[in-house]
Amino acid sequence: MDSPISADENGVKFKPEKMEKEKLYHCIFKNKAMLGFKDSQDVLNCYEIEDLDLVEKIKCCTNSDELEIFFEEYLKSQNLKN
Repeated sequence: MDSPISADENGVKFKPEKMEKEKLYHCIFKNKAMLGFKDSQDVLNCYEIEDLDLVEKIKCCTNSDELEIFFEEYLKSQNLKN
């Protein structure tokens, strides 16, 4: 299946029609992690992460489930509330 978020030399492309609600998607573009998800009201939420350490860890996530687990553990380790 085509990923709902992809990047090429022209930039990042979002395909919200291919997104499942409340599922996190990502891609890497110019050493930045681009995150996106469609919430329960069909609103597209997009985030850009520039922290190189986080980007490297995000690169290791091969699917949405791994990415969500990574962020849950990251929030716990940073003592942050989600």
